[in-house]
Amino acid sequence: MATDTQKFKTVATFNEKVQADLTVALLGDNGIPAGVFGADSSYPSLGYVRPIEVKVNESDYDAAMSILAAADKAE
Repeated sequence: MATDTQKFKTVATFNEKVQADLTVALLGDNGIPAGVFGADSSYPSLGYVRPIEVKVNESDYDAAMSILAAADKAE
């Protein structure tokens, strides 16, 4: 059986899922697959919100960070 040794790295953290989804879309539009982690673990009604993380493959980390930095400058 083959094992997947690819690791994920967090490129952004949010308190709202919509922000994470927009980040995933931006990265995807630039050819970098990304995923949202932790969105199902938030409990805003109890006053506790677990950070929602956007993660990419470790090999895409530097490119993803460059894209996000460029997007921040454009705002």
